[in-house]
Amino acid sequence: MLLFTSLTLLFMLIGFIVGYVFFGTASSALTFMLLGLVLAGVMNFIGYEWSDKFVLWSTHTKLIGPSENPQLYSIVQKVANEAHIPMPKVGIVDSAQPNAFATGKGPKKAIVVCTTSILRMLSPSELEAVIGHEISHVTHRDVLVSSIAATLAGAISYIGQIVIFSSFFGGFGNSRGRGQQNSSYAILAIIAAILIPIAAMLIQLGISRSRETSADEAGARLTQKPQELVNALRKISSSASAKQWRQNNAPSPATSPLWIVNPLKGQSVAGLFSTHPPLEKRIKAIQKVGMELGVIVV
Repeated sequence: MLLFTSLTLLFMLIGFIVGYVFFGTASSALTFMLLGLVLAGVMNFIGYEWSDKFVLWSTHTKLIGPSENPQLYSIVQKVANEAHIPMPKVGIVDSAQPNAFATGKGPKKAIVVCTTSILRMLSPSELEAVIGHEISHVTHRDVLVSSIAATLAGAISYIGQIVIFSSFFGGFGNSRGRGQQNSSYAILAIIAAILIPIAAMLIQLGISRSRETSADEAGARLTQKPQELVNALRKISSSASAKQWRQNNAPSPATSPLWIVNPLKGQSVAGLFSTHPPLEKRIKAIQKVGMELGVIVV
């Protein structure tokens, strides 16, 4: 709630600054805020409605039936039953990188995906713990949460782009001819249009990190396997590398928040902005769940 409130306040702030500095009225500020929100809302609604298809395409996922990988299918079915949700679709990505993710708008349209490498690396109990993490994303409706965050952050970004673009044409309406003081205000508005979207992006990443921690905790409770989840996270984190993806088979950077471990870490500047909490923090959160369950997690 704190992160979403911060996003909302940033959205209101940049809309007010732009509307007031360039047009000099509160109504103009409201117009800018609504324009940015509508544009972002439309684009993110489209993305939300078809996000599962985009994710499957961009990660080169192959959907499978129970006969193609009976062990994985049975584990997903077991965890889904424990979570009291319909059986999700199951997919596999052919990759040397051990990883997994879940997508879908809700429990009735969920898809759980694993790479071929993680199926070879993890024991059945560890794989079940990972599936518990992914099923928890589904039950928490994290795709919807991420879409709302993307809408607000996207609106802030759109308004910032409008300000920067307009600056090349001398600003707007009342910002012209109002003296040096107003020129200074316009410069400050441009600076704000650059910095505020960056802050919004960082908050959006913070929301992504908080959902990962929440899924770790819920997954450990769901499967009653906190130690196995810690073991799996350690194995995946120590092995996963962007270099393991073939150049023509790498997932889109837009899908990075979905995976249990960032699949593209170290590949680009975008990797500097973490979509996942540090491994140590994740382990501490799972250890607390272990204490609740009466299990010592090391």
